[in-house]
Amino acid sequence: MFTSQSLRAVPKPGSVGFKEHRLDDVVHQIEVQGALEETGELSRRIDADPDSVQQGLAQLVLTIVELLRQLMERQALRRIDGGGLSDEQVENLGRTFMELDRAMEELRGHFGLEPEDLNLDLGPLGRLL
Repeated sequence: MFTSQSLRAVPKPGSVGFKEHRLDDVVHQIEVQGALEETGELSRRIDADPDSVQQGLAQLVLTIVELLRQLMERQALRRIDGGGLSDEQVENLGRTFMELDRAMEELRGHFGLEPEDLNLDLGPLGRLL
């Protein structure tokens, strides 16, 4: 088992300019550098405009809600197909999902988002939804 005291980087043969660091030292350096850069380089890399932050947060929250809505809808369809629900329960589920879909459309419109905006690109994993 590795500890922060024993974990050390191992140089590749023939590497130039290698310097050995303890993991604790590297973590401390990152923390100190991060604190120093908060007002400098970090502010140049992050767009801290309140409008874009609100838009990004809304997009993230609506993406999560849409993912959960789709998962719940699939589960409801499995239960309907399995015959475990009464006609009244099926009707209630249908109305609920229609209302949720309408609410999502309204929220997307409020924040100027399209359905495609909620389908995040997960890189090599593909699209979220």
